[in-house]
Parts: sequence; structure tokens; C-alpha cells
Amino acid sequence: MAKINQSLGEFIIENQSEFKYSSGELSRLINSIRLAAKVVNHKVNKAGLVDILGTAGNSNIQGEDQQKLDVFANEVFINTLTNREIVCGIASEEEDDFITIKGRNEKNDNKYVVLMDPLDGSSNIDVNVSVGTIFSIFRRITPSGTPVTIEDFLQPGINQVAAGYIVYGTSTMIVYTTGHGVNGFTLNPAIGTYYLSHPNMKFPENGKIYSVNEGNYVHFPQGVKDYIKYCQKEEDDRPYTSRYIGSLVSDFHRNMIKGGIYIYPNTSKDPNGKLRLLYECNPMAMIAEQAGGKASNGYERILEIKPTTLHQRVPFFCGSTKMVEKAEEFMKAN
Repeated sequence: MAKINQSLGEFIIENQSEFKYSSGELSRLINSIRLAAKVVNHKVNKAGLVDILGTAGNSNIQGEDQQKLDVFANEVFINTLTNREIVCGIASEEEDDFITIKGRNEKNDNKYVVLMDPLDGSSNIDVNVSVGTIFSIFRRITPSGTPVTIEDFLQPGINQVAAGYIVYGTSTMIVYTTGHGVNGFTLNPAIGTYYLSHPNMKFPENGKIYSVNEGNYVHFPQGVKDYIKYCQKEEDDRPYTSRYIGSLVSDFHRNMIKGGIYIYPNTSKDPNGKLRLLYECNPMAMIAEQAGGKASNGYERILEIKPTTLHQRVPFFCGSTKMVEKAEEFMKAN
């Protein structure tokens, strides 16, 4: 039974039995993510006081400019997970290919692979807007003791054993699920401990917020244009409120608490969409469904899409169930 103000460590130990592979390995993995998040949080909070703002002068595999904090967060999470020897492979938005983790005996008997976006919305750091980390955890499908292969990472989202995000905002929170509901933990910076602050988080079935970058309106599919017009129409409980931060973690987090839909569709400029399936959409979709919400590419369930490449992009509609279903109606009508 979740207890308000219970520490994350206590919560993990108490709920270990809910996880069908109860070796303790997943618990240690979540604990490592907790530790890495503290380090990144400390650096994020010092942005502006140290030379950590701006671009690093490189581009990632997506062709996007890497921010200095992107590089820092990526290194922190990879080093923390590697040094503790609790995963056999890592895939990151900032890395061209997946990373194989070797154990001390050159073999790796660990069961899990982690996929992550180390710092979502990092361009917002320069203007002091909330950013986050997103992570997805799968049980490997190749034999234990052998090097991981691309197949361990190219699993549909329904195979995730855990997923979560960290939001670095006015307070720092870890929100995660292992398939038994969604719980949020807030960091007490005075003592460095996360406490259960948001037990059993749920999306309202319906909401009044739509989150989409309307600056790209002319490039949207007709179905999205029609849905936006529907949201803006003075009828019934509408018009809805438009809220868009530009950080998936922050927009998703607000909508889960208040009720809303997040949309990042395909456009004429990005015909496959822009968000990455494996380490952005899949983990957020698992959290959404565990919180009573819905996640779709406009036509089908995100978690059932079979990935074909590590950095695959998909359109993303996610949030309160009735809002996502209404958006799908407009998409399917065109």
C-alpha cells in the first residue's frame, strides 16, 4: 500500500514482489536512475552559474545541435548504469548506435536494456524552463551472457517492464511505472531523498488542454487542423485552453495532472513525425496507459508498433482517453 511521504527506496523495496522477475535487479536499476537524476538535477540547477549553457558544437544522430547539458546528462546516465553493472545494453538519443555493456569477466549476465532521452527539451535550459529525462526498460530477448544485439532494443512497447521520466522544474520529480500504476516522487533537496508525493497518478478521462506547436499549423495533416478547430470552437465545454511548453516531459506531466492531450503529428516537413518511438513515445505511452490515458499515432496504439530502427520517428497523440479518441476520429476521417 503506497504511503504518502514514503521514500523512493522504501517504496521500491516494499513493491518488489509486484514485479514478476523478483531478483532485485530492476530495483537496483531504478535506484541507479535515481542517483543519476540527482547529479543531473544538481547541474541543471547551476545552469547560468557555470559554463553549461548553450550548444556543445556537435550534432546528434538526428542532426540536432547538442546542448552542453545534453552531453553532460548522457554521460552521467551512461556512466552510472555502466559502472554499477546492472544493464547489458544502453540506447540513447545522443548516441548513433546502442552501447554493449561488458561485465568484469567480459560476459554480461544482466537481464535489462535501457533506452533513454537523457535531457528532453534541453534548448529550454537557456531560458530557465523545465526539462526532463525519459527512460524505457526492456528485458533482453537474446541469451544471457552473450553480447546484446539490435533485436534486444527493437521490441514493441508492450514488452516494456518499466518506464518513467524525471522532470527538473520548480521541484524535481521521478514518475515511473513497472506495470502496476504510476507513482510520482519529489526530491527533497535538503537531504537528497525522493518522497512519494503523487501516489497512483491518473489522467482525467477528459480534459480542457491541448498541447501542440501551432506555429507548424500550415504543415499539419488535415485531421490535426480539424481537431484544433474543434478544440477552439465555442460549443459545449469548449473552447479548450492551448498550453505548449516545448518539452515533452513538462507538457505530458501537466496534462496528466490537469487533463489534456499532447500532439506532435507528422508534418509536410517531417512526414514520419519528429518524436522517437523507442525512448520518447513508448515510455510515455506506457505511463499514459498505466494512468488510465491513451497513446496513439493517430490511427493505432503506440505500444503495438513494431520498431524497425533505433531512432525511428512516429506521430504522437497522447493524453486523456476521450481527447485522444476524438483526435483519432478526425485523423481517420481524412
